[in-house]
Amino acid sequence: MGRALTIDPAATLQTTRSCPFAPPEQHLELLREQPVAKVTLPTGKDAWVAARYEDIRTILTDPRFTADRRHPKTPRLAGDSGGGLEASPLPKMILEMDPPEHGPARRAVIGEFTVRRIAALRPRMQEIVDEHIDAMLEGPQPADLVRALALPVPSLVICELLGVPYADHDFFQVHSARLLDRGATEQERQHATLELAIYLDKLITAKEQEHSDDLLGRQIAKQRENGEVDHPALLSLAFLLLIAGHETTANMISLGTYLLLDQPETLAALRDNPDKTADAVEELLRYFTIAEFAMTRVTLEDVELSGTVIPAGSGVLMLANAGNRDPEVFEDPQRFDIDRGARNHLAFGYGAHQCMGQNLARVELEIVFETLLRRMPGLRLAVPADQLGFKDEAAVYGMHELPVTW
Repeated sequence: MGRALTIDPAATLQTTRSCPFAPPEQHLELLREQPVAKVTLPTGKDAWVAARYEDIRTILTDPRFTADRRHPKTPRLAGDSGGGLEASPLPKMILEMDPPEHGPARRAVIGEFTVRRIAALRPRMQEIVDEHIDAMLEGPQPADLVRALALPVPSLVICELLGVPYADHDFFQVHSARLLDRGATEQERQHATLELAIYLDKLITAKEQEHSDDLLGRQIAKQRENGEVDHPALLSLAFLLLIAGHETTANMISLGTYLLLDQPETLAALRDNPDKTADAVEELLRYFTIAEFAMTRVTLEDVELSGTVIPAGSGVLMLANAGNRDPEVFEDPQRFDIDRGARNHLAFGYGAHQCMGQNLARVELEIVFETLLRRMPGLRLAVPADQLGFKDEAAVYGMHELPVTW
């Protein structure tokens, strides 16, 4: 069956970081000592974990693993449904589909996220960022960068993309945060899901009656050309994009800003060389890997990885943060290096299910960090670093607040 166990299979998988800039030490130990291992989840149930970069990529492309999160063996980190997107009672989302269902569903919407289409959105994204930095500069100090910039910018971008009234963004932030909170009760997560689904159902119904030039409106028009509108599928798509499209980017903005403030030499180098911003964004994505527990699969048959056999019908959790610290792929992986130039990280997944919105996220982050460093050269923390709070309880890692002054 492979190498001898070095990790106690009865040990509970760690889900919180002792250092905000590193994966849990247990995950790095698994990467070093036993990259494929059976562990106990915080729920008390067993699952297999994979920590090596190459093993994770294999899992994400191997048809012997199913992406169906409705499968009873899918690893959950909290409650009965995990506190993440898999808690949704909606029809299957694209990220839950296997072939042959997955391909057509993804192709139907992927054109909305091409490099060319996202480039066309860049001027408007720049306006949004400038407007919020204007408000910060004109407002009182200190300011919470999370509420002033990190949350509203991606919320406004995704609302405009989908055709959702921005006036409702607080509603989405509150309910999506509850849905992704591993500390929330099952009832609280179900309530948040239901509230979001009811709202989006009404929004899509209105767009079916009157055309709108936005992602949902264009999807409705395209479906009408090919037959009938698939209302449930549009509801699942909107649900996924609205939550995934703002929560992840918002947390990357706050965490990335904090790291740069913690490394003034790196911040100065980036400010003096804004052409390095794209490379810095890639390194931030690798370094934090904020959706570190998002990739789950279930084996459809026995599979051997790194000398260990995972039996058929086993839940598998990919430790993407550990994979992005794999020394076989990334030299000196614990070091943050904006000159690394590595775009082969796992922050957006890999293979057929790789994040559809990655081009949008990259451009948003590039604009935010370049504009923030250029327009607020005196930016600094307004409180001691040990007073900062991190979202250890959330399915997407981030910061609760980031008080800054300038």
